[in-house]
Amino acid sequence: MKHLNKLVALLMLLGLSSQAQDSDNTWAISFGANAVDGGRVSAALTIKDQFSQYFNAKKNWSVLPSISTVSVSKYVGDNFSFGVTGSVNKISKMAGTKVYAADGTYDYPVTNPGDLTYYAVDGVVKYSFMSLVKSNVIDPSAHVGGGYTWFGDASAGTINGGLGLTLWLTKQVGFSLTSTYKHSFDDSRNPNFDVPSHLQHTAGLVFKFGAKDADEDGIYDRLDACPETAGPKEFNGCPDTDGDKIIDKDDACPTEAGLAAFNGCPDTDGDGVADKDDACPEVAGVKALAGCPDADGDGIADKADKCPEVKGPKENGGCPWSDKDGDKVFDKDDKCPDVAGTVANQGCPEVSDEAIKKLNEYAKTILFDSGKASFQKQTYVVLQSITAILKEYPSAKFSIEGHTDNTGKAASNQTLSEERAAAVKGYLVENGVAADRLTSAGFGQNNPIDSNKTKAGKANNRRVEVKLVK
Repeated sequence: MKHLNKLVALLMLLGLSSQAQDSDNTWAISFGANAVDGGRVSAALTIKDQFSQYFNAKKNWSVLPSISTVSVSKYVGDNFSFGVTGSVNKISKMAGTKVYAADGTYDYPVTNPGDLTYYAVDGVVKYSFMSLVKSNVIDPSAHVGGGYTWFGDASAGTINGGLGLTLWLTKQVGFSLTSTYKHSFDDSRNPNFDVPSHLQHTAGLVFKFGAKDADEDGIYDRLDACPETAGPKEFNGCPDTDGDKIIDKDDACPTEAGLAAFNGCPDTDGDGVADKDDACPEVAGVKALAGCPDADGDGIADKADKCPEVKGPKENGGCPWSDKDGDKVFDKDDKCPDVAGTVANQGCPEVSDEAIKKLNEYAKTILFDSGKASFQKQTYVVLQSITAILKEYPSAKFSIEGHTDNTGKAASNQTLSEERAAAVKGYLVENGVAADRLTSAGFGQNNPIDSNKTKAGKANNRRVEVKLVK
């Protein structure tokens, strides 16, 4: 017992020297006294009799007036902890079997079985209800486990269960009470031969420890946002060198006091752009231009704007694009910069229905040598007129289509129509109409517009048509 007291004194010293909050300490050491109820729960036959004198310590409890219980436990998460408890005692009170009095009442007489030595080692799994009661002081719990008990010369294993209550005097020191029922399967109640089922109660102090504070700033590492660098509790242990209320690790300018909006950096000109990002830190500007001014609001900083007072695109140095023909299509995009047109037609004039009608009136008068793709002399005037009209619409594209009557073979007519359409296209290209604006196709005798039974009808079917390609 002398050596046990020394061990407990050492454990108490370790507990008192630890500095941690309950939530940070995963280890706990407790010591105190224990009382063993003299087997009444195994002597009585009914639950009522087993627990009727639960609090009758004077009659039923064996108490060793010394530190007689020591336990070590480890928090494992989710309110659970696992521990090992060792206890010693001397059994001086043991309840016997039922004895009736003359008046018909009965009791379970308590005798001294011979001051039996009592030793117990128990494994304990405990669940704390502290989070449910929402208190930092009151800590009720329930526990289960098993162990091995020596009752004098007898020994046996037990299955245990019970309840406890800890009152935390500080964040790391508490006063604990527990009551445990130990069920023994060796329960014939013969002293020195058997270990009866019994109750064991403990009372003692609990010390928690195990937390770390590497930078010694008074904030435990688990809760310290900067565990290697000392800082105030206000900032979860992180320093704030420039005193701007933004911790250094989040401060883009840790040595210059600044604003939270700029991650701790200053904004001298107050334009909403931190000085470190402001290309014009002394003159208020716009954020989109790195803090530089833009007088004409065209999105180009004045210092880079060739026309700072007039809006213009960046591609033109901040100056407006020119539009020589005034058709609201800038010259750079105007396919006809010298002729007014429409936006829809990329600055070129739209081909009117009247122009198409006129083209086809001319096309009807194109004459070829009989059975050939060569032009008759009088046709060149017509072709020049068609060329002139096409040049009025420099961005428009046209299809030249050739047709024949049904005289001769269909295959020959198909070839002839293709050659005549190609001849017209060739003349137009040679006379200044861009080749990529023109296509030609022949349809032979397949698309007559008049009867092939008359000379006039056949003349109408031998034709060239000019169509606008949209």
